[in-house]
Amino acid sequence: MKKFYLIIFISLASFFAFGQQLTTENILYDGNNRQYLVYVPQSYSSSSPTPILFAFHGGSGYANDFMNYEADFRSIADTAGFILVYPQALEDPNDGGSTNWLHKEPTDHKDEFFVETLIDTLSSVYNIDNSRVYACGYSLGGMFSYTLACSINDKIAAIGSVAGACFYGAFAACNVNHPTAVLTINGTDDGIHPYNDPNGWYFPVTSIDSFWATTNNTDITPIVTQVPDINPNDGSTVERYSWQNGNGCVSVEELKIINGGHDWPSPLNSWANQDINANVEIWNFVSKFNTSGLINCSSTNTENQQLSQDGKLVKRFNLLGKEVKNGSLVIDLFDNGKTKKVFIVK
Repeated sequence: MKKFYLIIFISLASFFAFGQQLTTENILYDGNNRQYLVYVPQSYSSSSPTPILFAFHGGSGYANDFMNYEADFRSIADTAGFILVYPQALEDPNDGGSTNWLHKEPTDHKDEFFVETLIDTLSSVYNIDNSRVYACGYSLGGMFSYTLACSINDKIAAIGSVAGACFYGAFAACNVNHPTAVLTINGTDDGIHPYNDPNGWYFPVTSIDSFWATTNNTDITPIVTQVPDINPNDGSTVERYSWQNGNGCVSVEELKIINGGHDWPSPLNSWANQDINANVEIWNFVSKFNTSGLINCSSTNTENQQLSQDGKLVKRFNLLGKEVKNGSLVIDLFDNGKTKKVFIVK
């Protein structure tokens, strides 16, 4: 549950001058002084609801380093017009003081509720589109993104996880109440978070994909495409797996980096895969969705129905021929794109 907090802003100018800016902010939460970086693009206007992307550093990492050396979304935020937030994890007393999002047991540390408080805090300062709050992360930050999608699902529209694993049992209490698009980016030779963990600590990446595909009621079989091998000298190639046609038209995707390691893929990271840019892939993916699913996907323009002659519902399909099962419904009978007759079925 949420706990009492006091907001302390290092840069009070951020209240009044919404130009292109990067500020370091502090918030007193659960007895700890928590720090986070906020980047506001010059295009921001307080009159327009604005999406927000949270980017979570890896274990033992720091927000400033993550922004500057691995996941610099600032140029994309300038172009696409979203607010960017890099929170800082606290030191874990059970892990030698490493800055971790998921503290080792025994602990009652729950950073998902800190993030929930951050969303509420930022919404009080900026005009946030709360249907378009996104999360991504690297390594432990990627694992934490799964936690957010499960624990505060009503706040998170879509996530991207890079080199992030998931402990067995982590999805047992997952509470998904809206279509939630998920992108995974993992290397098959990752020695930190193995693609297929031989020790049985983590789910295989295929099981993570399967969980989210099943949860979102997507097609069972993914569409597989080969990403162009732009740099043959990086020692790796990329395959894209896409499970489509889920609830709310959402999709689940995996970028499988063949021979890839525990890296954040980017042309700027010479040690990582050079064929994709994780920053671009993440934003291009998550930005298509809100908490209702694919933006501009609605029941009135994407669904068709099969009705018996007496007007009772027989079956209900979307335009791709996939059966949709709901409870009480308002049924539109389409005739060449126009509503011919309306039945109410209960």
